[in-house]
Amino acid sequence: MTGAPHTDSPLPDPPLSDLPLRKQRDYRLLWSARTISITGSEVSKLAIPLTAVTLLAAGPAEMGILTAAASLPALLFGLQAGAVADRLSRHRPLMIACELVSAVAAVTVPVAWLLGVLTVPWLIVVALVIGTAGVAFRAANFPHLAAIVPENQRTSALAGFHASYSMASVAGPGLAGLLVQILTAPLAVLAESLSFLGSALLLRSIRTPEHAEPAPTRGMWRDIVEGLRTSITIPTLRALLGAGVTINFFAMAYTAVHILYMVNTLGIPQGLIGVLIALSGAGGLLGAWVTTRLAKRFGENRILLGSVLFFPLEILAVGLLDGALWWKLVVLATTGVLTGGIVVAFATCMGAITLRDSPTELRARVNATMTFAVQGVMALGGLAGGLLAEVLGLRPVIFICAAGIALSTAWIWASPLRSR
Repeated sequence: MTGAPHTDSPLPDPPLSDLPLRKQRDYRLLWSARTISITGSEVSKLAIPLTAVTLLAAGPAEMGILTAAASLPALLFGLQAGAVADRLSRHRPLMIACELVSAVAAVTVPVAWLLGVLTVPWLIVVALVIGTAGVAFRAANFPHLAAIVPENQRTSALAGFHASYSMASVAGPGLAGLLVQILTAPLAVLAESLSFLGSALLLRSIRTPEHAEPAPTRGMWRDIVEGLRTSITIPTLRALLGAGVTINFFAMAYTAVHILYMVNTLGIPQGLIGVLIALSGAGGLLGAWVTTRLAKRFGENRILLGSVLFFPLEILAVGLLDGALWWKLVVLATTGVLTGGIVVAFATCMGAITLRDSPTELRARVNATMTFAVQGVMALGGLAGGLLAEVLGLRPVIFICAAGIALSTAWIWASPLRSR
């Protein structure tokens, strides 16, 4: 009897779609790069303003400009960055370059301070440079994800990224405070520079080849308009855009007044507010874990339909809250954790559906349009919330925000997302 043929050939590797994300080397590198970079950015969110206030005696106007400088690039360059990213056949080199530029910009802060030449305008320029590099990075990262992660695992991958944001929001402020106390504020910014450098090195280690087909270009303006048109004409994308803008406008209007309301009206001790914010970040971690599992069973559309119903809950609870301090803390902690999870679930599924329903050659532009709209409206929402509170008072604005954010339900439930 003839035995089975002997071979020394190794068994073929299983396809990526059969491997859990945690066992996929290149996804681990990409996730680690983002986690390190985001955590470093959280440190600088405290260290740079503290540098301006404590060492450079920055006034209110200068602090306002410094704060705006971080988000201004998204409005100025977000749409252009998406058009550029769609023209590329390889996105990773641009992502690495953005991290290196950010690392160099951040390291100039401690160097300039040690040399005695640091000024508030210097910090503003640094914030603008890092913000612009971040806009370009995000525009390239969105289509790059499609090259790294199989289609059936992209929701889980996006949930992993949002878990990174939640972890950074929990750990970043505490780490920032420790570094500022040990190293002083300017030297703490060095941690951000090192995080950008570490991210670039991890990205450089990714091996998956990119074979993106560059989109044909008809000029920058026409390319941008095509991304805008696609975001509006495809029904599911239009629903996501409308819901995202509605949520962020009223969420920022609420953010503009909720600290004042909690301190002055609810009597929440200032030291506990930070704890409540951290609990929201912890809820985000839980939301990322739950979303990954629910998406496999129910799909992204159903999670989106369910999660949007809960958005007004925390704001409404805050507006109605009364009673003993312990009861207020229990309600705020519970709703904060729940909202943190809901936000991550919504954002994860929104990203997955955008990636799924956008034409391949327009992914970066559609994502840039979404980012431009939902981030750009935040400034308007914050301004509206503050002005309305001056006229109507804090509690009425909170109820207006709860009612306004509930309108996002109509965008999602009236769209084809409900029937797919």
